[in-house]
Amino acid sequence: MAVFGDQPAAITFGILGNIVSVLVYFAPLPTFVRIYKEKSTLGFQSVPYNVAFFSAMLWLYYAFLKKNVPLLISINSFGCLIETFYIVSYLWFASRKARIDTSKLFCLMNLVLFPVMFGTTFFLFKEPERAQVVGWICVAVSVSVFAAPLSIVFQVVRTRSVEYMPFPLSFFLTLSAVMWFAYGLFQRDLCVALPNVIGFFLGALQMVLYGLYRKPKRGSIDEVEKEKLPEHALSVIVLGTPEVHPIDSKNLGDEMIHVENLKDEEAADTQDNFVTCALSVEPSPVNPLKDSIVVEVRAA
Repeated sequence: MAVFGDQPAAITFGILGNIVSVLVYFAPLPTFVRIYKEKSTLGFQSVPYNVAFFSAMLWLYYAFLKKNVPLLISINSFGCLIETFYIVSYLWFASRKARIDTSKLFCLMNLVLFPVMFGTTFFLFKEPERAQVVGWICVAVSVSVFAAPLSIVFQVVRTRSVEYMPFPLSFFLTLSAVMWFAYGLFQRDLCVALPNVIGFFLGALQMVLYGLYRKPKRGSIDEVEKEKLPEHALSVIVLGTPEVHPIDSKNLGDEMIHVENLKDEEAADTQDNFVTCALSVEPSPVNPLKDSIVVEVRAA
């Protein structure tokens, strides 16, 4: 039992933390399903996945130094595997520029920064100071993991759209923060508890923004079209060929166009939301005839 910690409550919250954290790691799957179907990254960023992989590597290092914390080892081992899958998938479908940027970031964090941290802490510090130093480094990186979506938060506020901030990820991050805070509290491990306090508030902020800026579902296609199309724009579609339609030009004054509703059967067959009419155009140097064309006017 000592392998899992001294407190039964720590074991319980550690197991719950593992379960919820797995759901956190699976939360981006719908995003990558979209990426696979569209064969494009669709404007999504790779920064959160690179930071999450780097964080999982550091927590693994901390867990091996801390000893007797298999629940930390298990979840961070899984995190390294799933984040590797996400990064490889992103690279596969990314544009050339995004692929280069993602590769540079991955190499900088995991092939440069992590070995430097590992070497510095391993050779300059002895036990138990080494675990404490690595733990506080993990705290700083964990805050970065929770704060990594902040760039998307700013994008949500700017565009008033939550397209690039999936709600499941924000929700499970917040729930995971609660579980791991309780685990760290009962384990008396400040390095585990502290970053999850910040994680809870950042996750809650993302959920609040999702509630504010998510677009409600509309009940009909007509309502969607009305939402998308400005009312002041008109689309004129010619339904028939021009015909001579004599009018009394004296009654027109300066007006060049006479609009007349059609009452025939052809006009009655049109859709209710369209206005069908005849336009009688006065002679001009370009158009010497008084032409009449049947048009359909609708919001566009």
